[in-house]
Amino acid sequence: MFLLGLFTNLFEGGDLIIILLLALLFFGAKRLPELARGLGGAINEFNKAKTDVQKQISEAVEPPPAATQVPPPVQPPTAAPQPPAGPSEPEKKA
Repeated sequence: MFLLGLFTNLFEGGDLIIILLLALLFFGAKRLPELARGLGGAINEFNKAKTDVQKQISEAVEPPPAATQVPPPVQPPTAAPQPPAGPSEPEKKA
């Protein structure tokens, strides 16, 4: 984006038209679309490479997220089985 701003300030309206006319005369009307497609493809490849490099740098700088381990579910404590209700003391027979 900065580069585009640089060129718009460098070449004003009249200058840009003269440059485009010179390119048309130099390369010809049949070859200009081919050159524009090639330039567009080169720009796309450059942007893809730039994105890949930025992605690699951000992955190298940021540590990978720690693997989160989910603890096992907490189960409510089970009550120990109670002995059957009966006399608390053994009965004595007389």
